Amino acid sequence: MSHQYESSVVLVNDLSNTTIQMMESLYLSNYDGSSEAIFRNDLSEKDEAILLFYDDQLIGFTTLKVYKDMWRGTPINIVYSGDTIVSPLHWGQQKLAFTWISRIGKIKQSLPTIPLYWFLLVKGHRTYKYLSVFGKTFYPHWEECREDLKALADHLANAKFGSDYSPETGVVSFPVSRGHLNTEIAHASPEEMSKVGTQFFFLKNPDYHLGNELVCVCELEEHNMKPLAARIFRQSLESVS
Repeated sequence: MSHQYESSVVLVNDLSNTTIQMMESLYLSNYDGSSEAIFRNDLSEKDEAILLFYDDQLIGFTTLKVYKDMWRGTPINIVYSGDTIVSPLHWGQQKLAFTWISRIGKIKQSLPTIPLYWFLLVKGHRTYKYLSVFGKTFYPHWEECREDLKALADHLANAKFGSDYSPETGVVSFPVSRGHLNTEIAHASPEEMSKVGTQFFFLKNPDYHLGNELVCVCELEEHNMKPLAARIFRQSLESVS
């Protein structure tokens, strides 16, 4: 019997109660400091969920919201990522990431002339590394500080989180954790810690284990994408819906 990954993009309003319960169970089994109420409130604020299945079993998901903003007198489009988790048994699969990039292409297709940015709060080093998988440049980056992206990150985070966000550190610190990775999966192996991106995440967000989240911004345009991501993005952008 062959095993395979499947993924689908579903409007949050179209998620069945059974699917929401499976998402909730997966999330809460990997995150401490959260609850059913916190998870469902976050989900209710998102537009879509990308679900990942392995032999018809839900083993991962991510959520997103798309909204418009004005930045320095220009309209922009924002993809705001919400809760994301993949069962540790399935780390390394790329299906969820590829489906996400494809979905970004469709979002860009709907408003092709408006700049598109990814607004992401990062709770762990594995999520942070996806920025370098997708993008050539992003904020914060260990090699350079894009002051334009830093200013945009401050703008977006201040608007959404107010005083819980610190422009000095680039971190959102809630009075009480709204969810942080279990200790067992939050740590980095010696191999992972040898990578500069992993070291940088822990330097920028040393209190991640308390639920602090690192604010990140990446321009979601083909010129800023790594080759594989750019190819998937372009195929989706050019395809007929």
